[in-house]
This record gives sequence, structure tokens and C-alpha cells, in this order.
Amino acid sequence: MARTLDIDLLRSFVVIAETRTLSHAAERVGRTQSALSQQIKRLEQTAGQALFQRTGRGVVLTEAGERLLHHAHRMLRLHDEALADVSGRGLSGSIRFGCPDDYAQAFLPALLRGFAARHPQVRVELHCAPTPRLCEQLRRHALDLALTSLPDTAAPRAVIRREPLVWVGGPGMDARAHDPLPLALSDPDTLDHVAALEALRRAGRAWRIACASSSLSGLTALVRSGQAFAVLTRSAVPDDLQVLRQDSGLPALPEVCLAIQADDTRAGALAEAFSAHIRAMLPLL
Repeated sequence: MARTLDIDLLRSFVVIAETRTLSHAAERVGRTQSALSQQIKRLEQTAGQALFQRTGRGVVLTEAGERLLHHAHRMLRLHDEALADVSGRGLSGSIRFGCPDDYAQAFLPALLRGFAARHPQVRVELHCAPTPRLCEQLRRHALDLALTSLPDTAAPRAVIRREPLVWVGGPGMDARAHDPLPLALSDPDTLDHVAALEALRRAGRAWRIACASSSLSGLTALVRSGQAFAVLTRSAVPDDLQVLRQDSGLPALPEVCLAIQADDTRAGALAEAFSAHIRAMLPLL
């Protein structure tokens, strides 16, 4: 009897490979851990190879599992595209999308509403993190798409929108009254953090890091308390905080470029449709 790879088993296999634990995979697919274990056992019997190796922290792919994962991504993509095409139901399924906190607050409500209206059967799983963390998740195949920040020197064809970086303070805060300047910045490897420190160095202005955090709410809370100044994209500045004027004594900041990055191994109709939607709508928001 010819052996065949079951699509449902492949879906569970991919989720376990991405989460690296049966418990997290079970939460995502809505099955019990024992049911997932039985599915993987059946898949390994079909493949004639062990696909996972258990460790103290979860599971890792064997060499055969790595090879199957490469094929599974392509098989699932083609299966879903074929089913959507012949059924006439349009796009369906889920897409894992990453976005920094500031862009999520400024742009995502309108972007998601518009996409949901056109593709109501598609579910977008949102992951918020700074750009360097999103790029890491793309490399680990934990995301399908991410809206990321690039330096203002980025190639024009990659850029969807440009956003100025601005100094932000609480009502009545005067940067000239602080020496050194207290700062609330994102992670040290993010563009806003790097741009702020480079601008201050060039201006010969002393500073101290009062808070370095990937949480936008944490940074803005510190600014609201009057304890620090932040650097945000202009569109992400909350209404109750103020953008400091050019005569505030602080140096000028560059722009950042917004771009879409994708996991090419997961490219398919869903990713292409969502990417096209963002490219069309983001410049208009």
C-alpha cells in the first residue's frame, strides 16, 4: 500500500516544530498533548523516521524532521491555495504577523479592519515586538510577515512609508532644565535608541538611560510621570504627551522607513494578499 502524508498531521507537525513544546502547540491548535503525540507517532510511522528528539526543555527536530519541515510548508501552502481556488470561498486560514508596538497603536486598527472586510475568513495572529526581535522570529519561521523599521538610508523600493523620529516629553517638561538628559528608550539595538544616542553624542549633550524597555506603555508611563524624555515615531505620540519643538535644545533626529519583511519559506496567497493590502493602505493612514 502506498504511503501518503496526511495534511492534518503535517499541520500539527509544523506547529510543534515552531513552538518546540507540545504544551504550546496544543494551545494553538486546540488539541490535547496526548492527541498531538499520537498524530506525530502516525506521521513518523508514515515517514519511517523519527522527526523529533525530546529534550529537557521540549522537542527539537531531527535531521529527517528538518527536511520534512521544508516540504511541509510548501505542501500546506499549495493545499490551502488549491482549496480556496476550487471551493470559490476565497482566502481562508491564519497568518502570523509581527509589528512594533508604536506602529500597532498607530496603524493596525485601520489596517486590520480593512483586510477583515475583504477576507473575513482569514485570522491574523498578532505578535508585537521591536524590529530586531521580529527579524529573529522571521529567521526562526515563527512569523509569516512583519512590519519593520529600516534606517533612512534604505533602498527606496523597499520603503512603504517614512516616519520622523521626534523627542517626546510630558506637558510642561523642558529638556534644557535637565543635565544629564534622562531618557526612556526602546531596546538598545533598535533604531530609535541608536538614533537618539548618536544625535546626543554629535551635539555634545550628556544623557542617562532612565529606562530601556520594549514596552511602549512602560516608556510612555515614565514620560507621563515627568521622569524622562522618549523618542517615538511621530504618528505614535499619544495625545497627552508633547512633541518637543526644534528650539528645545535637543538635536534633530532622522526618519525611519517602514517596510514589510516576509519568511520566504512561507510565502503564499495569504501572505501576498496581506502584504499587498498593507503596501496599498499604509501610505494613506
